[in-house]
Amino acid sequence: MLRRLAKRSQRFTKRTLRRVGINLSRYDARRDPATVRMRFFKRFGIDVVLDVGANVGQYGSRLRDDGYQGRIVSFEPLSAAFGLLATRCRDDDKWTAIHVALGDRAEAREINISRNSYSSSLLAILPNLLATAPETEYVGKEQIRIELLDDCFDRHCGVDDKVFLKIDTQGFTNHVLRGATKSLDRIAGLQVELSLVALYEGEPLIGEVIAYLERLGFRLVLLIPEFTDAQTGQQLQVDGIFFRL
Repeated sequence: MLRRLAKRSQRFTKRTLRRVGINLSRYDARRDPATVRMRFFKRFGIDVVLDVGANVGQYGSRLRDDGYQGRIVSFEPLSAAFGLLATRCRDDDKWTAIHVALGDRAEAREINISRNSYSSSLLAILPNLLATAPETEYVGKEQIRIELLDDCFDRHCGVDDKVFLKIDTQGFTNHVLRGATKSLDRIAGLQVELSLVALYEGEPLIGEVIAYLERLGFRLVLLIPEFTDAQTGQQLQVDGIFFRL
């Protein structure tokens, strides 16, 4: 009797919390992306993270919150976002901010600035993204500098460093990878945005990126849901974590 009452009370509590946007469930470390990522970091001895498309430093801050204590090198081309990024990592002597974008050609180029900043891209935005997330609308442009990771890798990574590369560049993933053909041989793992539906003009979709990285010896070890159409529930974008297994 007491057990039935306890279960009934638990169900009532869960339903009540869901109405206000809170999901109550038992914590399982095997299903926690942050915990799984840190487990792989420890397994491979990751001591340098290259954070490409850092925006204001959200990813680096999450790594610190998760317990990562190694070096972080964050690349961000937008001036306003870079200013906030530089402020955020100012008191962290193992976190460096670089005011540049990465791609497959060293050049100056205009980037499109979105209203929410972190959706800014070098590519044209597609209507289905605007319909799902109006805050991604472009509101301006800025001239930025682009470098190849191959040209700057040795400035930030030593011979014995165990390197993890994170790419969050709003559809520009394949350009970053093509500019890192030599560097990838020295990279142990990656975290890459993977689109199930085209959101930016010319971006590679999930199957293309996975196949490319598998040909280079990387294996997909984890998928993390990132962006969903709030009206239909369709998954639009995930992050994939890859390692050389």
